[in-house]
Amino acid sequence: MTHSVRPVRAVLFDKDGTLIDFQKTWGPWAAQSIRDLAVKTGAAASQIAETLRFDLAHEAFHRDSPVIAGTPDDLAGLLACYLPELSPREILTLITPDAGSVTLAPVAGLVEMHAALGAAGIAQGVVTNDFEGETRGQIRDLGLDGVFGVVIGYDSGHGGKPAPEGCLAAARALGSDPRDTVMVGDSLHDLNAGRAAGMRTVAVLTGVAVEADLSPYADVVLASIADLPAWIARQGTA
Repeated sequence: MTHSVRPVRAVLFDKDGTLIDFQKTWGPWAAQSIRDLAVKTGAAASQIAETLRFDLAHEAFHRDSPVIAGTPDDLAGLLACYLPELSPREILTLITPDAGSVTLAPVAGLVEMHAALGAAGIAQGVVTNDFEGETRGQIRDLGLDGVFGVVIGYDSGHGGKPAPEGCLAAARALGSDPRDTVMVGDSLHDLNAGRAAGMRTVAVLTGVAVEADLSPYADVVLASIADLPAWIARQGTA
């Protein structure tokens, strides 16, 4: 991909796998949740894990797991066959993590990266396929209150990624032209949403996908968001 070099006015971040390490955060929680669900339903834990493309032994998601970039609705749909007596809303309630059941593993350099962007006058937002309310709570837990000018979840009224509407709504809220906005994420859903919105896209390798998966859809692939300020500095200045 090629773009005219324009100053970056705003950066949008995916959450899971981008701001927080996906496997370290969600692997242990998923393993325990699968085992609990097996007890509740009588299904084999290994069968549920295969449905979710999850490696129970290593407590890690496989690269092709539909859970990685999906919405909570997607996860509820995958589990519906094990919980036929529950409505989709009831399944969502069941699978939503309880407070304290997930230990967030922030990506190294998270706070410093946000501080660098803030010092450069770059607006920041979050566009995630998770619940907006849960995301806001996790942002508080990460000590990032006040960093993001907008937080959009899949339930915020704009749909989920890879559709671009959430990214476009976030850019509007931040007062940034999409051409001056960067979407940062660890999955094809993130990159395709940003591209469809007319934004530059940055892939990071703190999720499950590898560089070969992401590079065809990104302007650049970085090891993590810690490398983002240096990349932005090369894009032009306001």
